[in-house]
Amino acid sequence: MRPNGLLIRYVDVHEDIDAMRHLLRGMLGLAEQPGGLDSRASKATDLNSFGVYARHFSSRSAIINVMKRSCGDRGVLVKISFIGATQLFATIGIALGRDDPPPSPVRPWAPPALPRYEGELRQYQPTEAERRYLPAIDPRKTYNLAELIDIAQRSNPETRVAWERARMAAAAVGLTESAYYPYIVAAAVGGYDRAFIPFPQLRTKLQPPPTNGNLPNVEIVGGGTLVTESLLARAELNAKWLLIDFGERSAIRAAAREKLMMANVGFNGTHQKIVFDVTDRFYQLGTARQKVIVTQSALDATKTVEQAAQARFDNGLATKPELLQAQQQSAQSNFDLQASLGVESDARVALIESIGLLPTVSLKVADLPEKSHLDAQTEDSVGELITKALAQRPDLVAKLANARSKEYEIRRIRAEYYPKVTFDTHFTETDLQVSVAKSDYFGGTRPTFGAFLTMNVPIFDGFARRHKLDMAEADLHQAENELAGARDSAARDVWKAYTGYRTALKKQDAAEKLVTASKSAFDAVLESYKQGLSTYTEVVTAERNLTAALATSHDTQAAIYSTQAALALSVGDLARPAPPLVRKPRR
Repeated sequence: MRPNGLLIRYVDVHEDIDAMRHLLRGMLGLAEQPGGLDSRASKATDLNSFGVYARHFSSRSAIINVMKRSCGDRGVLVKISFIGATQLFATIGIALGRDDPPPSPVRPWAPPALPRYEGELRQYQPTEAERRYLPAIDPRKTYNLAELIDIAQRSNPETRVAWERARMAAAAVGLTESAYYPYIVAAAVGGYDRAFIPFPQLRTKLQPPPTNGNLPNVEIVGGGTLVTESLLARAELNAKWLLIDFGERSAIRAAAREKLMMANVGFNGTHQKIVFDVTDRFYQLGTARQKVIVTQSALDATKTVEQAAQARFDNGLATKPELLQAQQQSAQSNFDLQASLGVESDARVALIESIGLLPTVSLKVADLPEKSHLDAQTEDSVGELITKALAQRPDLVAKLANARSKEYEIRRIRAEYYPKVTFDTHFTETDLQVSVAKSDYFGGTRPTFGAFLTMNVPIFDGFARRHKLDMAEADLHQAENELAGARDSAARDVWKAYTGYRTALKKQDAAEKLVTASKSAFDAVLESYKQGLSTYTEVVTAERNLTAALATSHDTQAAIYSTQAALALSVGDLARPAPPLVRKPRR
């Protein structure tokens, strides 16, 4: 009859460690390799394989296989209990199959679990919550900037991350408020206990007893034990309520509320950042499209010049180098057109990514408007804009809330110097039945209850509170300095954006006049070249000036849009939430 347990082969304690390793290999059915387990080529593989086998050793089939292999060898067999053997091999598996770093810094390494992670990513599907935010894009619709911003705010994962962060901060406030309520816990226990009680065997000497109370005539000559058995069932209800803490809980709650404010304005700041990114990349795409138009116009102009040079060459009025230069200029313009098309493609992908969509999504984007307009915001003076920015920018609000949370942290630490008063109460129902030396069970059921008012007064803690207070004060000073630096940086941002926007507006009229003059000059020089009154160099120079003027005009128009959005972002007006409605009391 096979023993009911796990069988392994016995190894003499005088054998070396290699014998034990070969034994483990035989138990797990691993193939022997030249050089044994100490071979450098097979050691890591053997240990990792053994770790994998040992981790699955608790399964029924693995244990049966090992028992079959073990009983096949003749020798002395040692019986080990099922639970003990499972723990043994699990421990060995953890020791030998642990998570290791790369073996060498000189080449990449594939961790053992890497295929499993790659397989999960390969089969990954969006969750139901993620599908809820996936927008429906109409491939036939042309989306303007406002519609693109709306899609980005609804589908970009960054807004959901910021939203979850704000929800977590709100839950943290609720967690701090739970300290104001009593803590009530119910517990139940039931079980059996077997114990023994030793007792002595006494012998009395035949002599008069002493008068001083001692018993020198009694001696211990042996003893025995009494076995006791107990059955216990207990139900308990405990309540603990912190009554007085001298402002510690209120300071913790106030600090949590300041962190909630940080998360909330951070959520608004995330929306402002996304709106700015979409706006900026929308204008970049518009600029790239305008450059495609400019390079296409330049290519058409060079083709016209090339045709004129060909006609003059056919009539004997132009030289072969002049014609070759015209052909070379056409090839260069064609190259510039293809480069501008690549820039347009990159700008389109960047815009789609800023929205939160995959680059493979087919999305039609509207062109830039013909001309920008000065809104009410930019009519303010730079001083008024700076004042507005210092009062409403989300990052400044967050830093102010951070400084306030540090102040409440100092209050919390100072509250640790004062005593705390706690009310404790409990009610227990216990059923205890005891048997001594196989006697009948005896005992009973009795309730126990009590209430206590406890006061803890900290006296000395090794100056721990003093050091914590110093750290909190330094943290507060750091937060205040960060706020001051952020205010200075915000003022610089507003000034820079305001200057850039005003400069772009002033350059707009000059760029329009430059385009008009360059186009007139090119038309005149080209017509003169066709009549043989101008040189090829003059017509090429005029064409280049026209192309540069068109590019300058489009860049200036795009700069107006970009600097206008940057100014709104620096002030804090970009995607600013509407103020909450205040209901007027009824009369």
